[in-house]
Amino acid sequence: MSRKRRDVEVFNLSFLDVVSCGFGAIILLLVLAKVAEPSVLVQLAQDQSAAIARLTTQQQVLQQTEDQRRKVLQKTQAEQDAIAADLQRLRRMQSRLAARLADIQGGLGAETAIEKQLFSARQTLTDEMKRLLKASARVDKSQSRIGGIPVDSEYIVFIIDTSGSMQQVAWSLVLEKVRQVLQVYPKVKGIQVMNDMGDPMFSEYGRRWIPDTPARRKAVVKRLASWAPFSNSSPVEGIEQAIRRFSAPDKRISLYVFGDDYSRGSIESVINTVAKLNLNTRSGKPRVRIHAMGFPTLFAVQGGLSENSIRFAALMRALAERNGGSFVGLNRVRR
Repeated sequence: MSRKRRDVEVFNLSFLDVVSCGFGAIILLLVLAKVAEPSVLVQLAQDQSAAIARLTTQQQVLQQTEDQRRKVLQKTQAEQDAIAADLQRLRRMQSRLAARLADIQGGLGAETAIEKQLFSARQTLTDEMKRLLKASARVDKSQSRIGGIPVDSEYIVFIIDTSGSMQQVAWSLVLEKVRQVLQVYPKVKGIQVMNDMGDPMFSEYGRRWIPDTPARRKAVVKRLASWAPFSNSSPVEGIEQAIRRFSAPDKRISLYVFGDDYSRGSIESVINTVAKLNLNTRSGKPRVRIHAMGFPTLFAVQGGLSENSIRFAALMRALAERNGGSFVGLNRVRR
């Protein structure tokens, strides 16, 4: 009886020990887990922050790369546009050069073609132009001339059309004709150069004469080579400004008008206005001579005379003959 009770007590004590140890282990595990949890969270937060920083850096690098590529693309596009513009310009220049070459090679044939164009154009002249041509035929032509140009003037004024057609097609010939005119006058008292708008080449000589010296002549030709002020392709403003600013009863002055077209306005109205401005009331004669040279730029570019070219020729021929000068129609645009 007593043995049986002892066995039961031994068993019960061992069971309680096991249960106690198990609970203790569980409690220890729970304690360890709670202690380790904050450090794990901190590590995870640090890892996430580092990952975010790496991704942000990579994004910035990619953005910079994209910006650089965009700039390169824009620069390449701009260069491509510039090349395309240059190509168009070169093609236009090639066309003009081909036309000039054909004109030079044509020789007498080109002159014949121009004569035919002029003859055909004369058949379609306006009534105004016909009246002017009839009036021009009655002008006295007994004046003494050298090469068709009176050379008795003491002062020279160049009025030059600086429009695109003149600059691009005939500018080298313009320089040559200026030199030739200056050679006709070995020594004068003053020179002036204006564009067709009446703007002076040298602003410091806007209302006074440029002294005639070899150095000044060279300076005029050199400056003219790159001179390109605004132009409306009409010689009227330049002629009127030259007469108003420089004409004087005691001075013998010649105007030399270089141009290629006259696009608007009444020819007869211009002639009448110039006649009033240029009249010397004492002698009844013009105060200044008006000479003109017509450059066939539109013929060289378009292959035929335009109405504006005909209007320029009609205007300047009438002005020259009524104001003691000469009109010369050139048949080429190169020296």
